[in-house]
Amino acid sequence: QVRLVGSGGGFVQAGGSLRLSCAASGSSSTINVMGWYRQAPGKQRELVAFITFAGRTNYAESVKGRFTISRDGANNAVNLQMNRLKPEDTALYSCMGGPDYYIPNYWGQGTQVTVSS
Repeated sequence: QVRLVGSGGGFVQAGGSLRLSCAASGSSSTINVMGWYRQAPGKQRELVAFITFAGRTNYAESVKGRFTISRDGANNAVNLQMNRLKPEDTALYSCMGGPDYYIPNYWGQGTQVTVSS
């Protein structure tokens, strides 16, 4: 049984920074990719960023240059550093894990990120 526990998020003014973390426990050997999706009210869920076991990263165009995803191998976790946040980044962020980013077999609890203008 795999469990993902997300943390971080919160409320920040535009231009500020927040950090999300997601730790995996249990039989996580089936996870090759971890990352975050987000969903804002009235919008479809979108992939924000992911990182593979080998360290390959991918970002949504809207966050490139502002967000950085990284692995914390010692703690079997990933982190998402979000800088220069914009009001349009406001959403519920959910961490995921699976064999690939389009196969999110596991989900952590959602974390709200709110950016005020």
